[in-house]
Amino acid sequence: MNIRKAYMAAFLFGLASPAHSQFTIVGKIDGIQDNSVVQLVEIYNSSDTAAKGIVRHGELRLSGHINEPSLYELHFNQDQKKVAIFVGNENITVTGNVNDLQNLKIIGSKTNDDFTEFQRQFNSEILRLNTLVQTINGTRNITKDDTLVKEYLSLIGKIQADEDRFIDSRKASFVSGFVVYNFFKLSDDVFMQEKRLNSLTPEVQNGFFGKIVRQQIAVDKVGAIGSEELDFTENDTDGKPVSLSSFKGKYVLVDFWASWCHPCRLESPSVVSAFNKFRNKNFTILSVSLDKSRDPWLQAIKEDNLTWTHVSDLKFWNNDVALKYHIVSIPQNFLIDPKGKIVAKNLRGADLESKLCELLGCN
Repeated sequence: MNIRKAYMAAFLFGLASPAHSQFTIVGKIDGIQDNSVVQLVEIYNSSDTAAKGIVRHGELRLSGHINEPSLYELHFNQDQKKVAIFVGNENITVTGNVNDLQNLKIIGSKTNDDFTEFQRQFNSEILRLNTLVQTINGTRNITKDDTLVKEYLSLIGKIQADEDRFIDSRKASFVSGFVVYNFFKLSDDVFMQEKRLNSLTPEVQNGFFGKIVRQQIAVDKVGAIGSEELDFTENDTDGKPVSLSSFKGKYVLVDFWASWCHPCRLESPSVVSAFNKFRNKNFTILSVSLDKSRDPWLQAIKEDNLTWTHVSDLKFWNNDVALKYHIVSIPQNFLIDPKGKIVAKNLRGADLESKLCELLGCN
């Protein structure tokens, strides 16, 4: 069992929100040599230096303009040290010691207070989550019933509940856009993610982090549970066109596979069993093959006793339907209800039969 790593970091320093046409960062940094260079560099575009300054008598001063509050780093070139800072166009004061950047004090904005609160609420949870991910991924043959997995899922739920409370009280803060972006991969519910983003002010939605989230939502909506099917037409084994929409009124499993795919072939007995058990209960299967040659495709259908409708354009990974559904690995499947809505996906082994029992009954 592989748990997706939480791609996020516990940033330990402050930020600011837009209020002026320029930002100014001033401060006193102990332990730093005179004439050393300090740069403000955008984290997501390391080639962009927003400002540069020379330290005089331990005093730092940087100024410039940025389009919106975003995540930067202060680079202390003297010791090759750096610290994350979320900067907006306003006056910011920085004090501390270059040898203790974790306790650097950054003050000057309400947004900075928001980010400080984000750290207080989430840093320990993020660290615990990443520890659990490493442990789970390093444990062989772990199952979803394992205590560690249950703890992981519980913590995911808590973080998302805390996230909702955080952004609900800070709809106009660019920190909330950062939070939605930072926690995006913790949920497969793309519609909940869209709801979170839409709850923020238009300015934040259209900011750097909001735009990235919006783009990812558009990608993840394809084939998402709760979304509408994407209709397609491909030729069957007799060369006749078959459309997904022709199965409206039935539950249909759209199954992506190929004759050369060993995991797909291992899954075949479970799919055959489910088909035979539910074929008379308003259920059928439409298999889309990513084969590139006709004969192996037909031979595999015969060998595995796959007695339902099969289609393919024999374009391998460039299969038109696979591209439409953003298929990058197989086997994959989507269970579509009689109205054309996706109600489940990637049902494997006993999970397929269990879901069909839930929807169609097992008696």
